[in-house]
Amino acid sequence: MTTLSVFMDVPLVQKLEGGLLKTYKQDDYPNKMFLAYRVCMTSEGRPWVSSVVHKLRLQIAQDPSLNYEYMPAMGMKSFIQASLELLFGKYSQVIVENRVGGVHTVGDSGAFQLGAQFLKTWRCNSQTVYIISSQKELHGLVFQDMGFTVYEYSFWDSKQLCMNPNMLLDVLEQAPHGCIFVIGNIGNCKLTRYQWAKLMGTMKSKQIFPFFDIPYQGLSTGDLEEDTKFLHYFVSGGFEFFCSQSLSRNFGIYDEGVGILVVVALNNQLLLCALSQLMNFAQALWLTPPTTGARIITSILCNPALHKAWKQSLKGVVENIMLIKEKVKEKLRLLGTPGSWDHITDQNGTHSYLGLNTKQVEYLVKKKHIYIPKNGRINFTCINACNIDYITESIHEAVLFTKGSERRFQNKGQVSLRGLQAASTQTLRIRLFGSGLTVRFPPVTVDRRPTWTQLADVDLASPDFF
Repeated sequence: MTTLSVFMDVPLVQKLEGGLLKTYKQDDYPNKMFLAYRVCMTSEGRPWVSSVVHKLRLQIAQDPSLNYEYMPAMGMKSFIQASLELLFGKYSQVIVENRVGGVHTVGDSGAFQLGAQFLKTWRCNSQTVYIISSQKELHGLVFQDMGFTVYEYSFWDSKQLCMNPNMLLDVLEQAPHGCIFVIGNIGNCKLTRYQWAKLMGTMKSKQIFPFFDIPYQGLSTGDLEEDTKFLHYFVSGGFEFFCSQSLSRNFGIYDEGVGILVVVALNNQLLLCALSQLMNFAQALWLTPPTTGARIITSILCNPALHKAWKQSLKGVVENIMLIKEKVKEKLRLLGTPGSWDHITDQNGTHSYLGLNTKQVEYLVKKKHIYIPKNGRINFTCINACNIDYITESIHEAVLFTKGSERRFQNKGQVSLRGLQAASTQTLRIRLFGSGLTVRFPPVTVDRRPTWTQLADVDLASPDFF
């Protein structure tokens, strides 16, 4: 008798590792490039790890005094305290008043998983989540799976080529009363004092609950305090909020997935109640978090010499990123690439928008084997001395290619057909002077006389012409 499987109707999920990465791996072109890695890369093309992490990893592995018992549901207390002091400052108002705490979480999305579970249970009158960031965030899926109604927005303005704070304020205006507002990379928005006041005033009047995302403190500006300065505005404004603090990227411990869910409450009694419920949820979700990454980070943050060395390594990475962006902008300027490229250096962090449109991105992927996301947001640490010329020249070609397609070359030039055989069908290959491009046109039939044909209505955006 045949037994029917309970998994018979379960479909295979496509693109488990990401469609772009999968296509890149399947490409057999020898000089292909992938500019969309999530991790920070070195000039040698390997994932960056802070130099102090290597030493501590060995010391911890060989430390005979360590026991490997289960941690409490809250996690490692010393790690949580060190992380909170890194986020707010050791003598900050919220720490002195003892109204901030945290729960040690698993992975980059663990804090959102835990926070969403709490809000689903204890803020049941508000099941709407607005997520706004510089890009589409994966934690939108976390809230959707919990049953929230999720609306996602980006404050990247593709027309003005900037992080537009007005887009953030506009989304906030349309957000309903009492909703949950998840904000990522808000430091890139560069709000004025008036805009900060307006943002917080609107949140207060609408009783909106903020949930911040701090994915790589220190890797945005190179200044740990500057990257989280906005949190002090909300503390001073009397807000309660959650914050996901991930510490994987800024230490280079990507495989550990280290972080905490930060809770800021109005007073210590409310904080303890919230933390007790969160620990209850954490115990059901993962029982106890892993400790190796947390031990490494705690050792660095609690040792002044190691802390200083780590901060210097972060500063070095950020300075290198800024230098790469300056070089990319300058090379595009020297190539005569149309448009302004100031937006590249105006953005902070490892990942920034190139400001390319869909056709330009498609050209880079299909013709130059440079793999970048459709939105044109790349990891600038993937660019180094070995590939920067090829990348910038390819961007230059892509921009000229689509610029020509938009004009469609109507009445812009003529091409001589002298020398073609009579009544024959041949493919034309035309060099576009000054552009470095050769365009192949579909076969044309000519007569015996020397003729000229207008380059009218030729769609240079079509890959078929190359």
